[in-house]
Parts: sequence; structure tokens; C-alpha cells
Amino acid sequence: MRFIHIADVHLGASPDAGSAYSKKRSSELWDALAEVVRTCRREETELLLVAGDLFHRQPLLRELKEVGGMFASLEKTKVVLIAGNHDYIRQDSYYRTFHWSSNVTMLKEEKLECAEFPELNLAVYGLSYHSREIREARYEQERPRRRQKYEILLAHGGDENHIPIHKATLLAQGYDYVALGHIHKPQVLEENRMIYAGALEPVDTADCGPHGYVKGELDEKGCRTEFVSSAGREYRQIRIAVDKAMTGFQLREQICREIEAGGTQNIYKVRITGYRDPEIRFDLSGMDVYGNIVEMSDETKPAYAFEKLLMQNEENLLGSYIKSFLGAEENSVEYQALCLGVRALIDTRAE
Repeated sequence: MRFIHIADVHLGASPDAGSAYSKKRSSELWDALAEVVRTCRREETELLLVAGDLFHRQPLLRELKEVGGMFASLEKTKVVLIAGNHDYIRQDSYYRTFHWSSNVTMLKEEKLECAEFPELNLAVYGLSYHSREIREARYEQERPRRRQKYEILLAHGGDENHIPIHKATLLAQGYDYVALGHIHKPQVLEENRMIYAGALEPVDTADCGPHGYVKGELDEKGCRTEFVSSAGREYRQIRIAVDKAMTGFQLREQICREIEAGGTQNIYKVRITGYRDPEIRFDLSGMDVYGNIVEMSDETKPAYAFEKLLMQNEENLLGSYIKSFLGAEENSVEYQALCLGVRALIDTRAE
């Protein structure tokens, strides 16, 4: 029995993406789900597992109809889904009344329930959120009931506010596979047995690295899985260390080269570090050439020749200020105060 495990699709979100991609990102989340559906159809995958947060917030009826149409097109695939903490089932949620096609099962209850698929020799267990937070370890309150040959747990959580998950306890319960959601970074807690699929597409600047879904196969020999990197874009970090010879033009060129090497389709957070010429101040407004930088921080420090400045200013306020910080380590708060103070005194003198 072959399956695909996805989680945290967050349909309806508007992820940060830089000026070039911001308008596209919301629709790209829908495109990512559509591509998973096409893969299931093309490969005749028997089971699609959705481990919560299919939507970023309460789904609109038209959005449920759109997703329902996608899932209904899977003639040879069973779909099982749960609601997570973002799309939890409120009293007025359309999840309560929406009619899915016959191949789709939503596990809507607050307590663990079971969906059986005798044609696959399979039982899938899961529960849905009915509030934003659940602090009880609910997946540990019941064990699999051995109704079918293969048993899978579909779960969403993993921190103290969203159903704490204890790896050893769940493994001991004997599920053949635990399909996890909520943590956006793909993580293998136990090889082939307990995996966070991660967000299907990155939806937050903290979601660095590859994203996609888990493809698996379950038979008499056990469960075998592989991670499929399918996201169209990644959040990546760039750190550029400058020296006192680097100008703003050279910095811009270096950022462009780094982005070209990493892929202009990706989304970047840029940190500029090192020691610059005290007379140089980098204008960050012109550095985003490709429109795909979402964060840029200038952490550079002026490369003052303090000994030389001290010799030239021993008898004035600037010299006295430098003397008061002699011996300060470069990464200390005192050194930062030295640099800021010297800059201010020099600027005042130049006016």
C-alpha cells in the first residue's frame, strides 16, 4: 500500500516573499496542493494523509468546495485528513457540514477515532482540533485497536500548547506509521515510522530549507519512506562578511552573486557582518535587485584605527572617550559603545 503524507499546507496564507513574489505566494500554496493531487492520480497512490492545517484559518465554503473537487478527482486514492490548530473546527466551521466525496474521510472528533479501509487492510486513527490549543497528550490516551493488518496514526502537535508528543510512548503503542503535522521543518523522529512532513511550501521566514512531502510504502516487510522535495521556493540565509575596502557597489554585486548561485526563485534573508570603512554607510534600499529579499540586516562595525585616533586627540574629548574604553573586546557591549560614541563625536566635530 503506497501513501503520500502532507501537512501544514496553510491555504489562505500570504507568506512574506519579497516584492517580486508576494502576489504569487498565496496561489502557489494552492498550486502545491494541486501538484500533490496530480502525483497521486498519476502514480495511483492508494492513500493521501493530510496531518492538519490544510488551511491557514477557518476555511471558506468556496475554498472547501475547491479542495473537495481536487480530492474527488482521485478515483483510486483514499484521502484522510484532520483539522489542526490553525483550521480548528469552531462551532460555525464549514467543516461540520461539508460533504466530501466518498473517497475522503475527515476525522472530526475531539477524541481519537478510527477509519477503516478493509480493501487496504488499513486503519487510520486521528482527531481534530476544536480549539487553538490542546495541552493534553491526547494521542497517548488510547492505543491502536488491531482492527486491521496495518495501522497508521495521523497526528498534529508536538509542543506544550498543541498536544505534546512523546516519541518513545507513541512508538511503543505499535503503529506502523505515525504521520505528523504542526512542525514546519521536515523531521524524522524515527526512521520509516514517525515523521513530520513539514510545511508543503514554506509559509514563514523561519521555514528555511527544503519543503515537500513524504512518500511511503507499507507491506509485510514494514514501512519504507522517502522525503520528496517539491516546493517551488525556499527561504535561504545569506551572510556576507565585509572588510574596510568594500564599497556599497561591491556589496550589492556580492549579494547578487550569492542570490544567483542559490537560485533567484528562492527567498532570502541577508546578514551583513564585518568591519567597514568608517566613512562608508551602506544604503540597503538598493540591494534587493531581484525582489526576493525579505529581511536584510546591517551588523557591520566601523573599522576605526583607535590607536591612531587616540594619538591625534589625546588632549580633547574624543581622546578621553577612547581612553575610557581601552581594552574592550571587539564583540562586547563596551566595544559597541566605543564605536557609536566615536562616530557621534566625529560627526559632531565635522558639522
